[in-house]
Amino acid sequence: MSNRIVTLTLNPAVDLASSAKAVVPTHKIRTTDEHIDPGGGGINVSRVIQALGGETLALVLAGGATGHLIAELLGDAGVPTQILPVTGRTRISLTVHDRSANQEYRFVSEGPEVSPEELNAAFAAVTEAEGGWLVASGSLPRGVPEDTYARLADAAAAREMRYVLDTSGPALTAAMGRGLALIKPSLSELEHLVGRPLPTATEQDAEARKLVETGAAEMVAVSLGAVGALLATSTGVTRLPALKGPVRSAVGAGDAFLAALVLALSRGSAPPDALAWGIAAGAAAVEGVGTARVTKEAVEACYRRVRA
Repeated sequence: MSNRIVTLTLNPAVDLASSAKAVVPTHKIRTTDEHIDPGGGGINVSRVIQALGGETLALVLAGGATGHLIAELLGDAGVPTQILPVTGRTRISLTVHDRSANQEYRFVSEGPEVSPEELNAAFAAVTEAEGGWLVASGSLPRGVPEDTYARLADAAAAREMRYVLDTSGPALTAAMGRGLALIKPSLSELEHLVGRPLPTATEQDAEARKLVETGAAEMVAVSLGAVGALLATSTGVTRLPALKGPVRSAVGAGDAFLAALVLALSRGSAPPDALAWGIAAGAAAVEGVGTARVTKEAVEACYRRVRA
């Protein structure tokens, strides 16, 4: 079985990022330091895997002029891509860093509606893709049923792919227990899943481990923001703190974390070491500007810091 990691992005975006002296109402806000990236959970995962020297294929539903731009940007990044056309225009998302307040503002549009025929094309692409892992990441587009990611589990199983899911809400709940190799909720998403706040590390570890024990997923990685992350498996829970360093943009940091984690697992790393790679990639991502922009050298340097 190939170690190639196939990603699926059903609701991609052209990500625009810039900086402004201040974000204030009614005034024309002049921006600088503009960056443009192909965005969306699966796309970001593929971009980081490619940067780290892994083998990947990005399956992307995209349409209109912005869809063509997504394809162009992925080509520029050297990411093997299969565009699955949709009638609607791919959305545009905007992130602006307010320098005066040191705050980041994100404006995320909902994106186009996807028809049943267009969704079926995505399922067909998965069943035809060659790879050992499938990472489905990001929100569901309008018009797509909440059980879409759950049904995708059958397509992954038919290809004997290890299935990784990074989403939230009903789409995540519907897919749990369907042979998932890994899920990656944030702390707030984990609290939503269990129906109560989890203020302590002991409670967080216990609930993540319970998801593994009840068969929701083989592994559960929980991103804890500035605190770090945890990874629950059948053998226990590993926690690692976040690395200290400058935070320039958090957009796509969770996707970078997931990409390095899955890449390490696909290469045979033990879960604790894979978690260290995930922490390293997340740290490298927040130190950059734009969406999930990392280099192999930066991630390796952060990994050495994590292991130290």
